[in-house]
Amino acid sequence: MMVERKIKIVTEQHNIDKPAAMEGFPMKEWTIEIYILDQDGKECPARCFTKAQYNLHPSFDNPVQVFHQPPFKCTNEGWGEFEMTIDVFTTEKGGKHSINHDLNFLKPQYENIHVIQFKNPSQALQQILRETGPLPWDEERKLKKGDGAKKKKLTFDIEKMATAICKLGEEDLLKVVQIIHDGKDEGTYVLNNMDAGEFSVDLYTLPDPVSKAIWDIMVKAGLVS
Repeated sequence: MMVERKIKIVTEQHNIDKPAAMEGFPMKEWTIEIYILDQDGKECPARCFTKAQYNLHPSFDNPVQVFHQPPFKCTNEGWGEFEMTIDVFTTEKGGKHSINHDLNFLKPQYENIHVIQFKNPSQALQQILRETGPLPWDEERKLKKGDGAKKKKLTFDIEKMATAICKLGEEDLLKVVQIIHDGKDEGTYVLNNMDAGEFSVDLYTLPDPVSKAIWDIMVKAGLVS
């Protein structure tokens, strides 16, 4: 599953009253901040990231600078323009995204928009991403919750399934995992972290036949009715 969001990099710069380190080039103070845009293009705190790492020109005393709170504000002084990479991280395994950024002094302020893809976001990250717009599978979730205009008549109850699934015995739980694995479609959110021994699924994104098969296992186990 893939979720796309637009990230805005905002750069501000101005001259400062300090001796020039290079003749003909005034000293500057510059600041970079990172925002995520919602579906209306409004700037929002980029809480989807846990940290941002700025990889500056190697001539800086501290060329690698890390910030952990939005807007991940990075402020420095210097006289030269250069290209840097900004690495932003999520809590997901492999959740590193690198952004190329051109630091220049053509304007007092300028903005750059980048599209970032979040692959198989966790439930926690999904909730954060929903702050800036719906996810691709949210419409199906609404229908199964009964929030859609055309409520489906279902023979299972997702809320009861979510409560009962953690009460299944090991054998039945393995059956459920296999049913999900065999029956999922492109709209199903599944996160399988084998290294950590974790398996999670958004039950609202399962195809109806898969949900019904899981429901039948729970009925047989006496957990739902």
